[in-house]
Amino acid sequence: MISEANFSFVADLLRRETAMLCETGKEYLVEARLLPLARAAGDADVDRYVDRLRTDAAERARAVDALTINETSWFRDLAPYQAFTEVMLPHLLQTRAHRRHLDIWSAACSSGQEAYSLCMLLDENLPAGWTATIHATDVSPSMLERVQAGRYSQVEMNRGMPATRLVSYFTRVGNEWEVAAKLRSMVTTKQVNLALPFPPSATYDVVFLRNVLIYFDLDTKRDILRRVNARVARDGFLLLGSTETTLDLDDSWVRETAGRVVIHRPRPDGPHGTAAAAAPRAITTPTTLTATGA
Repeated sequence: MISEANFSFVADLLRRETAMLCETGKEYLVEARLLPLARAAGDADVDRYVDRLRTDAAERARAVDALTINETSWFRDLAPYQAFTEVMLPHLLQTRAHRRHLDIWSAACSSGQEAYSLCMLLDENLPAGWTATIHATDVSPSMLERVQAGRYSQVEMNRGMPATRLVSYFTRVGNEWEVAAKLRSMVTTKQVNLALPFPPSATYDVVFLRNVLIYFDLDTKRDILRRVNARVARDGFLLLGSTETTLDLDDSWVRETAGRVVIHRPRPDGPHGTAAAAAPRAITTPTTLTATGA
């Protein structure tokens, strides 16, 4: 197992490069992620490999890439996708009728299952003549390459992919499944470190920032939410993970409920810090979307 000193070095490296926390107790994860790189570099074990990282910038970049969290699945948790289809999309079809185009940000997209899950829903639910772009971003270059390739193993396909959509949207290529070209054409990719200033981009109608804030410290969470707020259309939507919230972090968001899902929307009544947080308001139908809670 990796030594305490070397684990501390790796944790500091990861926090410095990505702002992600790697706390004591994650030694097994670091060992598992770095051992293949150690072997590829010709090092006997992870401790030897960490010694290499201290002087080899290129290898440090590979190590950081390997250590970023890439947990994902198709239609993960399902309820947010139902809220997207049943609540957010009907609202956007009304308010974006003048342009008939949607821009959606899949932040921390990992290997692309979230982005392509959204593509399937849009293909099934957008009226004729409408278009959409899924802007998939991640800190990991290797994950973005996987999004661009759009190929997944059978094990990955087994994690949440309905059989009907497998048949409709994928083709078998050797031992992998390749997503349909019409879906790949809807997705763009860009390397974005959420802990750093965002590059220039469109204003997004919906931002999926799910299951990633949990890996950052409190100040970084607040900073990310503040900067994301500036990138969401004033009548747009933000979806966080089921255990994540803006409460006590950033009061520039309105919180509304759609079934079991909390939807966050930019507060329309002023800049950050203008109003106190309140309980989320329930959304009963797409036409009752209002900005009244915090």
